[in-house]
Amino acid sequence: MQWSWHLPPSRFAILFLIHGKAKEAILDKPTRNNQPTSRVRRSAPDPNSQGANGAVDQERIRTAVREILLAIGEDVDREGLRDTPERVARLYVEMFSGLGQNPRDILTKTFTQKYDEMVLVKDIGFESMCEHHLLPFLGKAHIAYLPKGKIVGLSKLARVVEVLARRPQVQERMTEELADLLMEELDARGVAVILEASHTCMTIRGIRKASSICTTSAMRGAFALKESTRAELMALVYGSRQ
Repeated sequence: MQWSWHLPPSRFAILFLIHGKAKEAILDKPTRNNQPTSRVRRSAPDPNSQGANGAVDQERIRTAVREILLAIGEDVDREGLRDTPERVARLYVEMFSGLGQNPRDILTKTFTQKYDEMVLVKDIGFESMCEHHLLPFLGKAHIAYLPKGKIVGLSKLARVVEVLARRPQVQERMTEELADLLMEELDARGVAVILEASHTCMTIRGIRKASSICTTSAMRGAFALKESTRAELMALVYGSRQ
């Protein structure tokens, strides 16, 4: 398969293996005096912000899970479900731990190094939670950058992926957050981010296409401007898969 990448600066491409279309989430404002109010678009969360008080309210989660189990007609006191609210609360603490962390803090330590070729870390595994259905999406990230006099520890790239993944997310936003963050903090000549993920919100429910993979990319700097640089990246990431 041949790849052809013609991305303008500061834009990203999204490819689905089956036909699909991304939609913006729209929330209703609360009503006043039983009169409907206008609808407003929800803005994307600040990738650098922290959760409320830096902690997950486990008691509220336990109460909410118990109510969900009652709502579907289950016996919340039977042996198999008795501790489920507690288990789910601990799960959410883990899955949303990125809300209490600032990913910029991970990139504060850099090293002066004369190296001006591509640095690529590929196949960085991640697990995140789709904010639309609160179901997991799982995949791998490929991150490349072109240094401009300084480099960062390779593990830090994986840590940034982890922080941004461990919060309610959509893959498209996560891709751009990673690219913008690395471009700013590393002062790089270019950054490229490619995410490939399987979304359980479309593999186990709804359309139920178990083999579908969503691929998103964000190109910044030289990767957006130079086709030859993008071609080199694709060859390194996909090799014979192209």
